[in-house]
Parts: sequence; C-alpha cells; structure tokens
Amino acid sequence: MSNAVSEVLLLMGPPGAGKGTQAQRLAEGRGLTKLSTGDLLRDHVRRGTQLGTEAKVLMDQGVLVPDEIIMGMVKSELDKQDPVRVLLDGFPRTTGQADALEELLGEYGAQVDQAIELVVDEDELVRRLVSRAAQEGRSDDNEETIRTRMKVYRDQTAPLLEYYGAKGKLSSIDGVGTLDEVTERLQDALSAEAQ
Repeated sequence: MSNAVSEVLLLMGPPGAGKGTQAQRLAEGRGLTKLSTGDLLRDHVRRGTQLGTEAKVLMDQGVLVPDEIIMGMVKSELDKQDPVRVLLDGFPRTTGQADALEELLGEYGAQVDQAIELVVDEDELVRRLVSRAAQEGRSDDNEETIRTRMKVYRDQTAPLLEYYGAKGKLSSIDGVGTLDEVTERLQDALSAEAQ
C-alpha cells in the first residue's frame, strides 16, 4: 500500500464547456485516473467483455444503458486501484447514480471529495458548439439541437448540483477564458476546499 490517499473528484459542465480538456489536465496534474463512462462503454464494447456485450445490444437498439451496467464498468476500474484516485468526467448523471456511486465508493473506503461545475453562459456554449460543428462538418449540430441538448443537460444536472451542494461538496467556477485561466480556477477551487 502506497502512502497516497484516495481522492475522488467529479467534473460537471454542459456540452461545449471544455470539460474533456480540463478533466484531462486536472487528472494528470493530480495523479488521478480520468474515468468517462462514454470511454468506458466504448472500451468494454471494443474488448468484447460481458458488460460490453450487454451494453452493445442496448446501444444498437438506441436504448440507454442501465445504471447497473455503468456501475459494473466503474467498479471494474476501481478494483484496479488502491487507493482509489479518480476524476469522474460526466458521471454520475442522475441522483440515483450519485447514490449508487457513494455506496460503491464506500466499499473502497472512499467518497466523492468534491464536485466542480464549469459554468458557461448558454449563448457562449452555442457559439462554441456551432463553430466546432462547422469545423468538423457536422450538420446535425445546429443551434436548435444544441439548445435542446443544453435543456436536457440542465434538467438532468440541476438535481445533482443540489445533491452535492447539500453535502457541501460543490464548487462552481467560471468556464470562460483561456485553457490556463480555467485550469488555474479549478486548482484554486480545489485548494480552497482543502483548507
């Protein structure tokens, strides 16, 4: 057993907030494993694991992958760690998943230490995503579909913000600025929490 202590961070933010980039930087800077359930799903499907095979059947039908399968994939990652040191990117998505995550982490003597929300004005997000869609030639990403995705995100995430806020574990930081400025704000939020 190393003398490292467990650390579990959760990074939340709407599509286009720069969450993926910041999650990668934060994980590397703190020696954490970045866990994205989307990446985990693709990896399990690619490797043909039992969970991946079950998930693929559902994904091919256009059905949401149930929490049990997602939690099974998260558990298989946590099993590799002692102590648990992860940054969760875009997970949990519901308070039900948050409860299941707390229970799972408890098995490893860990807990979510802090949830950080990247806050970006919706008009700025739409501008970023429309620009990105144009660069990538994605005609399906127009302003209307992007605003719909924002509403879904807000509806799904608002209860999670309340959930972690009630536990005193939520920090909201401004997600507008250069990569380095936002990274610095994230690090400042984590330092303040550690005080």
